[in-house]
Amino acid sequence: MSKLYTGKGDGGTTKFFGCDQKRVSKSSLVAEALGNLDELNSFLGIVKVHKKASSLKILNSSFSKILEEIQENIFIICAQVAGAKKNITTKKINRLEEIIARCEKELPPITTFTIAGGTEMSALLDFARTLARCAERRVVAVNDELGIISPEILKYLNRLSSILFALARLTNLKSGIKETSPSYN
Repeated sequence: MSKLYTGKGDGGTTKFFGCDQKRVSKSSLVAEALGNLDELNSFLGIVKVHKKASSLKILNSSFSKILEEIQENIFIICAQVAGAKKNITTKKINRLEEIIARCEKELPPITTFTIAGGTEMSALLDFARTLARCAERRVVAVNDELGIISPEILKYLNRLSSILFALARLTNLKSGIKETSPSYN
């Protein structure tokens, strides 16, 4: 019978699923990066099932479909961070860039910072963007220390926060919500 726990991590170490590696500290840079990526992926699941995610579309894809593609790609990124021979393709990076470019065609130019929110969906996407930036910083830290992260994954992670920001802005636009800027008062 399979159990959801083994007890092997009770001493503060872990082994990465699907990788032939020794046990490492749960506080290691790799474990931290994987945890941040998992947090992002889980939160994208919340955003993906939001009632608006399936009705909003860009390039004939619903937001929920786009988010699911991103979730699949995060698993590839996690695999490489953990030491597996997996990588993000240029095609996947181009897909993000294509969606960002299409969003930008519909959106007014950015002239200042904007306050997150407007609609619930936009706020969720903005929060996902911050999680993406956090995960990116942790993956960069792994690369700085171990040099194991491909340029494609670094590029994909950099685009990831951009697409989430673009989708958040587009959500507000399609809902008729005007972006507001901080007053700095």
